[in-house]
Amino acid sequence: MPQLTAITTIEAKLELLTGLRIGAGDAEMQIGGVDNTVVKHPITQSPYIPGSSIKGKMRSLLEWRSGAVQQGPLDKRAHDDARGSVQGEIRRILQLFGTGGGEFKDDPAFAAEIGPSRLAFWDCALCPQWEKQVRDNHRLLTEVKSENRINRISGVAEHPRNTERVPSGASFDFRLSIKRLAGDGEDLLETVLQGLKLIEFDSLGGSGSRGYGKVRFAQLRIDGQDGQPRFDQVQAFPNP
Repeated sequence: MPQLTAITTIEAKLELLTGLRIGAGDAEMQIGGVDNTVVKHPITQSPYIPGSSIKGKMRSLLEWRSGAVQQGPLDKRAHDDARGSVQGEIRRILQLFGTGGGEFKDDPAFAAEIGPSRLAFWDCALCPQWEKQVRDNHRLLTEVKSENRINRISGVAEHPRNTERVPSGASFDFRLSIKRLAGDGEDLLETVLQGLKLIEFDSLGGSGSRGYGKVRFAQLRIDGQDGQPRFDQVQAFPNP
């Protein structure tokens, strides 16, 4: 297996441009309470964004962009069936996000080429400054949005529900790391930046088609250096 030569860190402020909802499993139903709560820290009760949510969204969008999307995550079979630039994009996705180890047992050469997954995502906590400002002003860290369904024939609102979400304007501390192995090129970092740009173009969390989860990555730093100008120039859909 190739040698680990460096670990690149990307940090940013993840800013909400619209309300964000990443749901939590409710242990009990409360009459008159919120139907759909957001995930919160079990001790502080502050909302946060799980790293798994960002990782899953980024991988899904990159797989759709590759043109080889399938029911499950892209794998060795998808790589072997692809050709040209599509195969190269699938290889980068597998290098970044990994694949099931069992797929490699009969092909050690391919296992060595792909190597271990490069990406690690952290849960995103609320920016301390934003949270302090909200708490000092005796405001809430979340909002409750009332929704319903309209009967197309009668025009009557039906099935009301109360959905909790983190409000627009909230800011979270975002961080991920990329392992760099001997032989890796800059194309892996570029793919990660393109994945972040795709999230900006799409949405994060649930109900994106209804306007939830529009986000922006600001003050982006790569290994502690200002990377925002580079990120601003990233093309999520590079010219063929």
